[in-house]
Amino acid sequence: MEHNNAYTFLCIASYEKGADFLIQCKEQGNRVLLITSEKLQEAEWPREHIDEIFYVPDSNGWNMDEVIKSISYLARTESIDKIVALDDFDVEKAAKLREHLRVPGMGDTTARYFRDKLAMRKKAEDDNISIPGFVHVLNHNKINNFLDSHNPPYILKPRSQAGAIGLKKMNSKDEVWQAINQLGDEQSYYLLEEFIEGKIFHVDSIIYNDKIKFAQSHEYALPPFEVANEGRVFCTRTVRHGTDEEKELLSINKKVIKSLGLKKGVSHTEFIQSARSGKFYFLETSARVGGANISNLIEESTGINMWKEWAKIENLNETDSYSVPEVNNNYGAILISLAKQEWPNTEAYNDKEVAWRLKKQFHAGLILVSDDYNRMINLSDSYIKRFYKDFFISQPPKGAN
Repeated sequence: MEHNNAYTFLCIASYEKGADFLIQCKEQGNRVLLITSEKLQEAEWPREHIDEIFYVPDSNGWNMDEVIKSISYLARTESIDKIVALDDFDVEKAAKLREHLRVPGMGDTTARYFRDKLAMRKKAEDDNISIPGFVHVLNHNKINNFLDSHNPPYILKPRSQAGAIGLKKMNSKDEVWQAINQLGDEQSYYLLEEFIEGKIFHVDSIIYNDKIKFAQSHEYALPPFEVANEGRVFCTRTVRHGTDEEKELLSINKKVIKSLGLKKGVSHTEFIQSARSGKFYFLETSARVGGANISNLIEESTGINMWKEWAKIENLNETDSYSVPEVNNNYGAILISLAKQEWPNTEAYNDKEVAWRLKKQFHAGLILVSDDYNRMINLSDSYIKRFYKDFFISQPPKGAN
């Protein structure tokens, strides 16, 4: 059963994303408000589905004290029922606003579990979920003990960045201390983790009333860290259905969602399978739709639009029932590369499995869909090789010298 009352949604987006969420919200009869960055005034927002857009000046870098005051002023005339973060970087902003305005939903504590890599690891550890060895970059004696008890290499990670942003791999104790000392007073905003060699997976889920209603597993062709830091073609592909890998991923994903307390919404969660032992470890999670056009991959291969389904469940009361639409169990692969051409032409990639093409300056991208797992793997492997030849160009990662 569906809930028919109209709500006022305040959606926060510091990046241009979530158009399908905004459209679905409006089509369900809600009032839709968007708060975004001033630099996105010219972005292609679905304006006919948004009642009002408010812009945060870029000069103050989303000063939350000012944002809270501004939204509190807005709340004098708008009865805000729901606050939704459309991007990973907005999860904490939305939580702070919910806490201040006493709007239902994820508060500061739970939001930490989906943004702060240290908080999510400590909670997972408390609940006996397998994670790589780690230490907070805080007490130097504890850091030394960690370095002495774990073999290199190590990964230094910012606690509140998204994905592979800001990660640094180091091969010795001296290298670690050099990196830590360079952080100065920023040290406590980082954690240090043992580097596990292995395959990286992600599970994307829809959760309603504490139950996972939909979950899809994919494997990155190359680790995101390698793609981000060494320059590679990005690719992720559906895990073969019914395999032990898929069963283990769905099982540990269920434990993570329960442990961290996401009662309703969507999540993108990453895992690593140790090349040495075959064991799966939880890496990190987020209360958002997966980036890098992963939502397009899921829609093309399963028929499930993560953004629209998220909007639907945000529109329901706890007493309302929800089920996902019928799922197509096809296999999909997405390939994305920086391109040397301003508008690369992918028309030569013309197999019938091509289901979607990326339209973005200096980027080439495709989604392949097949009901045959081996066909999807072989074709995507072939296309990756062609991408390197036809389009690929690398650029230094952000923050590189």
